[in-house]
Amino acid sequence: MHAGASSGGVATATSSAAPGGISGAMILAAGFGTRLRPLTDERPKPLVWIGDRPLLAHLVERLARAGVQRVVMNTFHRAEDFGGAALSALALPVTVLREVEILGTAGGVANAAEALGAGNVLVWNGDILVDLDVATLGATHAAAVRDKKVGATLGVAPRARGTGTVGVGAGGEVVRLRGERFGEEVAGGDFVGVQVIAPELRRRLPAQGCLVGDGYLPWLREGRALSTFAAPAAWDDVGTLGTYLHANARWLGGRGEDAFVGEGAVVEAGVSVIGSVVGAGARVRGSGVLRGCVVWPGAEVVVEGELSGAVVTAGGVTAPAGGLKATEGAPAWWRGASG
Repeated sequence: MHAGASSGGVATATSSAAPGGISGAMILAAGFGTRLRPLTDERPKPLVWIGDRPLLAHLVERLARAGVQRVVMNTFHRAEDFGGAALSALALPVTVLREVEILGTAGGVANAAEALGAGNVLVWNGDILVDLDVATLGATHAAAVRDKKVGATLGVAPRARGTGTVGVGAGGEVVRLRGERFGEEVAGGDFVGVQVIAPELRRRLPAQGCLVGDGYLPWLREGRALSTFAAPAAWDDVGTLGTYLHANARWLGGRGEDAFVGEGAVVEAGVSVIGSVVGAGARVRGSGVLRGCVVWPGAEVVVEGELSGAVVTAGGVTAPAGGLKATEGAPAWWRGASG
């Protein structure tokens, strides 16, 4: 027995499928979050703050908008943090499977088979923020299973031919993955960590292992097909301090705001907040500029001159990101422009 289950209102086996024939969704959240330390020393990666709520809340909200009713999530690192308080604020009930050892992405999905139910399942990496049309992804996958017997459909952000993590053929099929080639490539792309997996491939997944290495590649080597779905070019892998800050910057940009100060937060008159997120109940004291920072709810920081590109946690850690690079969608202040 690899995992125990808890829930913030468990979705039952009678829940109806979401649009596109998706029987359930799984959020992969069992990793250590090593690249995001020291933030993940205080909170597991799915519970780090993006804007006014945890990352997990953003993901579940996207699933709810698509009509998904059954959501499962695996946990390992700081699993005790996924208690009732963390789950009760979510837009959907979530069944939590606590792994006593890390099973990997393939093993995590295999272990959740009963909770997810039969059928096509959506699998979403727990550190990915992307505005992807889940219902259309599901419908595209269902058609590809019917017409081409595909094992899975991967969300892929477009790139030039020969670039990115995935090569795409003329029919939208995967023809390059992890350096192995399975056909003629007409376009490249980046796999965004969101996919729909068909029942036949689900049944083959190992009890421990990787979806790509132990699921998708063996399937392709047998001459069988995986399809792709065009994902937005702008998306965030919240895996490092730099990309974490950028995800918060994109959240601000999506609201058309240059800064956010949460309920009950106090910013002293001598501090200018530019391109930053200040969480609920936080305190920003001192004199100067808080630029491109995230201050977690309940945290306290003293600004002397300028503090930029840093995360301040409720535990008192100030983590500078360093080496930030502008990417598409970043506001002007992020790109180094004035204001």
